Amino acid sequence: MDKAQTYEMLLAVKEGKMSPEEAMLKLKLKPYCDLGYAKIDNHRGIRQGIHEVIFGEGKTSEQIIGIIERMIENGRKNILITRLKSEIAIEIQKSIALEYKPVPNIGIVGKTEEVTAKGYIVVATGGTSDLPVAEEASVTAEVLGSRVERLYDVGVAGIHRLLDKMEIIMGARAIVAVAGMEGALASVIGGLADCPVIAVPTSVGYGASFGGVAALLCMLNSCSSGVSVVNIDNGFGAGYLANMINHI
Repeated sequence: MDKAQTYEMLLAVKEGKMSPEEAMLKLKLKPYCDLGYAKIDNHRGIRQGIHEVIFGEGKTSEQIIGIIERMIENGRKNILITRLKSEIAIEIQKSIALEYKPVPNIGIVGKTEEVTAKGYIVVATGGTSDLPVAEEASVTAEVLGSRVERLYDVGVAGIHRLLDKMEIIMGARAIVAVAGMEGALASVIGGLADCPVIAVPTSVGYGASFGGVAALLCMLNSCSSGVSVVNIDNGFGAGYLANMINHI
């Protein structure tokens, strides 16, 4: 059950189409499903407005199929599976209609194309090597109902590429800045934009980038106001947060 379904149920009580006791039973009924290896949170949509997302890494195809099937039984759409390996996706596709996007390693079941936010999100990258993380952010936000404008390969080594897109940047409700190396892109965008900027350090870079730690520290120390930082390579977290901001 999500917020919209809960609201419809409350309207039914108000209009006398459902008794308070029936509504209370629906709210109390199975707040989570226990599959033994997983406990699916049925009430997350009520609390957060967005249903539970499946983290695919470390799960078998059988486990993911079991979770998806139970979520479908509960009326879930736009089921998102992140960090899903291609070989696991192929196994799932034998049983379930799964759309698989190999670049961000994301699977989607029951996808709807509905855009539920009025504004849009910008996802920008320092370089093409940051694209897998950026696509994780972009696809996540799109599946959750946001329109996304992609500005890829606009890093500070050729800053004119970024400045050429100022109209798009200034119209965004939130911006996800994805960069490895020294991670300077987030600070630059933070100094240009009038909306929240979510910085995503990536593990792209030479030895002294320390697998993304250098970019992480640079972003955490940004002198630009309005910049927040998620973990290294966490495109999902950035896309999720940007979508929340876009829906406010």
